[in-house]
Amino acid sequence: MPTDPPDALYAFDATLHRMADDAPPGPAHVDAWGTWPTLAAEHARAAAPFAIGFDEAFARLDRLDRMFTEPDGSFVWTSPREGLSWQVDGNAFEKEGRVLLVDLKGSCPPDAFDRLLAAFGWPAEPVMLQLVQPAVFLDEAMFRRHAAARGAAGDGQTLRPR
Repeated sequence: MPTDPPDALYAFDATLHRMADDAPPGPAHVDAWGTWPTLAAEHARAAAPFAIGFDEAFARLDRLDRMFTEPDGSFVWTSPREGLSWQVDGNAFEKEGRVLLVDLKGSCPPDAFDRLLAAFGWPAEPVMLQLVQPAVFLDEAMFRRHAAARGAAGDGQTLRPR
């Protein structure tokens, strides 16, 4: 896997899901940042909850510096004052006490994204992400490429609150 530059920034508006079992390839998605192979994740496949419990996931999020969580499932994670400026806004939903899905919007460096995913059980539990506007699913590796392309194009600036 190529190493991201130290100032790399992912930019995204997506929903995190547990990787659907045996999700077949879907049609390619074309947008302003490139052409992306998708997954054909049917509703039943995309609606399976994560293995991690909702409370455990939020306990993990609470351990991240500059993370602000609310009992309703919402959270905001901000960058340190120095260096690259970024922010992730999220909202997690639960089903039977487990994390069902997580809405994520904003930007962050790749290593911060790793820590965010880890709060929801990654890498032990594979994930897929749905791009919100086109409503297409990407596997994690392809999503990272998409988020990096958006970040390199400067889209991370527009996703941050002013």
